[in-house]
Amino acid sequence: MPNFNNLVQEAGAIKTILIIEDDLSLSNGISLALKDSEFAFVQAQDLRSAAQNMGNLSFDLIILDINLPDGNGLDFLKKLRQSSAVPVIILTANDLETDVVSGLELGADDYITKPFSLMILRARVNACLRKSKPASSDTLQIDSFLFSFGRMEFSKNGVPLELSKTEQKLLRILIENRGSTLTRAQLVDSIWTNGAEYVDENALSVTIKRLRDKLEDTPSSPKYIKTIYGTGYTWALK
Repeated sequence: MPNFNNLVQEAGAIKTILIIEDDLSLSNGISLALKDSEFAFVQAQDLRSAAQNMGNLSFDLIILDINLPDGNGLDFLKKLRQSSAVPVIILTANDLETDVVSGLELGADDYITKPFSLMILRARVNACLRKSKPASSDTLQIDSFLFSFGRMEFSKNGVPLELSKTEQKLLRILIENRGSTLTRAQLVDSIWTNGAEYVDENALSVTIKRLRDKLEDTPSSPKYIKTIYGTGYTWALK
């Protein structure tokens, strides 16, 4: 499965952030504070659910608490750095100098102590994403498609495609995880978590249909965006 964690897009592009924080009200506050930017959020309240999400999706940034119900965030970071360079901002009440040094030495990109200003957090998030190493190209070609999430430019057979922001989010998640089945719940949580308490169950089905209508030659018999009945959807591999 391809991994685009290090893909850096231009301003206005969609980036996916994993918030690992056991305080749900704080986690919701973070996503609410950042919602005006083009971010998609996945929220995890413990390390187990964080690991599950990372097994199914790729992320541009992780906001990581240290003190979690099932373990220490620094141990998670140490293990993460063995296989991933995804930017990590540590967010914790631990303000001892030794904790700060330990987090940075283990590979954290930034360290913010509680309580903190949401405006400062937003500035730190944007700065951290800007510093991420760019991939050799932000453009992906699949068959007759050309997808540039950074420039928000999409085409099929050289003909431009107009995609809404929600359709772009859905397409990116499917592309990054092509060949793998994503459940409806995973897709809804990844696309509509910007502070929304309730999302119409039909919203995902409508977005899938609109994306198929724009991408597929025969939307009623899709070649790429396949339905896995009873589970969810996948971008099919040849």
